[in-house]
Amino acid sequence: MKARGLVQVYTGEGKGKSTAAIGQAVRAAGHNFKVGVVTFFKDPEVLGCGECVSLEKMGIEMFALAKKHPHFYKEVSDGEVREECLKGIGFIEELFHDESWDMLVLDEINIAVRDAFLREEEVLSLLEAKPEKLELILTGRGATKGIVDKADLVSEVRKVKHPYERGIHGRKGVEY
Repeated sequence: MKARGLVQVYTGEGKGKSTAAIGQAVRAAGHNFKVGVVTFFKDPEVLGCGECVSLEKMGIEMFALAKKHPHFYKEVSDGEVREECLKGIGFIEELFHDESWDMLVLDEINIAVRDAFLREEEVLSLLEAKPEKLELILTGRGATKGIVDKADLVSEVRKVKHPYERGIHGRKGVEY
């Protein structure tokens, strides 16, 4: 019998939060766990998704929701993004009904709360509804106190130095 699933949070200003969560997903898939990654604010059709190709080959299902953040897409309104994020919450709740899932990564969901597209209580309700055996991983900067308090494991990734400060922008195959 599988142990109780926990809630993990990877947050902070440093690089590597999503990467840590993807590492957890790869480890779980290597043990034949059913794993899904639900991303917010990442549009694989625009930037590509190097990890998507690899993860799908491993049987990890990828779901991209609320793909556009107004910081990068000026044509999208806050109201439209909130609506998409709420649809994302509904989609995740539907995934919860399928008890065959062992692990779900909610990539950048903390950003949705930080930027007020989701309310903290909406995500906390989602955590309350989590099936007992499901491992749930939340990533993104700005995890709220309530989410941190509810989590079983919290890692804060701290930036010490980043090449962006020297004008080196995201590189294909490394940052995306």
